[in-house]
Amino acid sequence: MELKQQKLEAALLEGRERAYLPFQVHYFETVSSTNKILWDLLNSGAEAGCTVIATQQTSGKGQWGRQWISPIGGLYISVAISPKLAASNGYQITLATAWGIAQQLRSCGIPVEIKWPNDLVLTSMNQGAETTTKLKLGGILTETKVHGGLITQAVIGVGINWANSVPETGINLETWQACVHPKPISSLEMLTAKVLQGIESGIQCLLFEGVNIILSRYLELLTNIGDRVHVNNFAGTVVGVTTTGDLRICMETQESLSVSSPEIYLQPGTISLGYIHS
Repeated sequence: MELKQQKLEAALLEGRERAYLPFQVHYFETVSSTNKILWDLLNSGAEAGCTVIATQQTSGKGQWGRQWISPIGGLYISVAISPKLAASNGYQITLATAWGIAQQLRSCGIPVEIKWPNDLVLTSMNQGAETTTKLKLGGILTETKVHGGLITQAVIGVGINWANSVPETGINLETWQACVHPKPISSLEMLTAKVLQGIESGIQCLLFEGVNIILSRYLELLTNIGDRVHVNNFAGTVVGVTTTGDLRICMETQESLSVSSPEIYLQPGTISLGYIHS
């Protein structure tokens, strides 16, 4: 599945009023990991905007060291930025990227939502049942380099299911679009452009409008608000996300109607919210 460079460049220009990231695209059919290839390029002198794209990864990485299954037919992108954020605010890059990509796809008519902290999900009707399931369309992995307490370089890795095989909890965009006419995303090049424009718009919003703006927009698309969860055998309800990416949970007390129920914060990776059926 070859990505056509000229078609991608034309798709990138469409709807892009001004360039914040000067994308310098390196395209590969298969790589070990787009993040790894991009770090190698940065160590050789590449600058912000350098981008690595592939349709298959043999050693893809997910959050917290997990393997990211990256079969052929998917879209795997890594983009370099120089955010100059405080090291403690690194997760804001992931929040901004998730919102930016989701918003770009929603603008095309694809109702993407965000599953905390870093997944993009689509709702799919379950065959033969009057229920829906939110399935994983893609995910984000941000890696950073810190100097003097600031993030001097960051690599944003994004995987999107395009036409690849997926597990039970996943969905690819071509399958979702099978019953939609006309297709919102007509080509791999268009999808790639939308993802890159989403990364760009999310990072622009974070760096120039601030984390409070990006967080409010992220929360509007967050599918987990109101979810009931259990922490150490105690029940609580998801009420939001902090500016550093922690999940905000209002814990239930014996006086369930009390307005002073304690709120706790959980860092990404300390709880799995699973996938949602309704």
